[in-house]
Amino acid sequence: MPEWRDLKEKIFLATVVILSMAAIFPVFHVFLSIIWNGASVLASDGLRFITDVPPAPKSGLGGIAPSLAGTLFLAFLSSLIGIPLSFFAAVFAVEFPDNVVARGVRTLSKALLEIPSVVVGMLIYVVLVLPIHSFSILAGSLALAIIMIPYVTTYVEQALEGVPFTYREAGFALGLSRPKVVFKILAGISRRGILTGVLIGFAKVMGETAPLLFTLGRDRLSLPLSPLDYGDSVSLLIFDFAQTPYRNFHQIAWGAAFVLMMIFLAIFLISRRYTKEVFL
Repeated sequence: MPEWRDLKEKIFLATVVILSMAAIFPVFHVFLSIIWNGASVLASDGLRFITDVPPAPKSGLGGIAPSLAGTLFLAFLSSLIGIPLSFFAAVFAVEFPDNVVARGVRTLSKALLEIPSVVVGMLIYVVLVLPIHSFSILAGSLALAIIMIPYVTTYVEQALEGVPFTYREAGFALGLSRPKVVFKILAGISRRGILTGVLIGFAKVMGETAPLLFTLGRDRLSLPLSPLDYGDSVSLLIFDFAQTPYRNFHQIAWGAAFVLMMIFLAIFLISRRYTKEVFL
């Protein structure tokens, strides 16, 4: 009897290991494919890949400078819009959980997680792009900010709710007002969780493509200098170049994917570095 139980345990463990490897294999395959194909492009083109503009079809390799600059511009501007709104929405939902508006904020933030990002892009196209008759970095940033808000709000809300109630009581016992308790005590204790939400939201908008199809304009020959300028992003460049029949465009798409993956990896390492001991 014990031998049969041991055999069943070994079969179970082997099944779990095999299924786990089958689940993560596609992720490693994508990861290794990007490294294999993208690193060689950067190795052959060098720093020019970061500082030059894309080439003409069927010519040599070029660069992704306008797309990379546009991605960073979009991420910065969308964070400037989305992070404060997300933070104050989360604080309001935590501080006034029984308020009708607070319940509406929670419901809306969860609903936004389920809305396809392309719908958000179409909304901004109708609301902003058509009235001003122009694509722009600002339109793309607004679309990305809407996508960012539910992610950051959820993480900040969970971080604030994870702070033990005794800290709040201690703050009030010292005579502190509610804003000081929230922003100096609760936000200070849960800063790691808040940072996690901010970094995840930042990474999310850097990799988005669908909402930019209707808002950005695809200017790949010049650097964006104003929020009202046309722009481009690395993810949008990959999406467009991967569908062309030109080999040099495919190489640029692989190199751009490698650069984008390295940015994501850097964000992940930073979040892991600063999110230990999170109150969740």
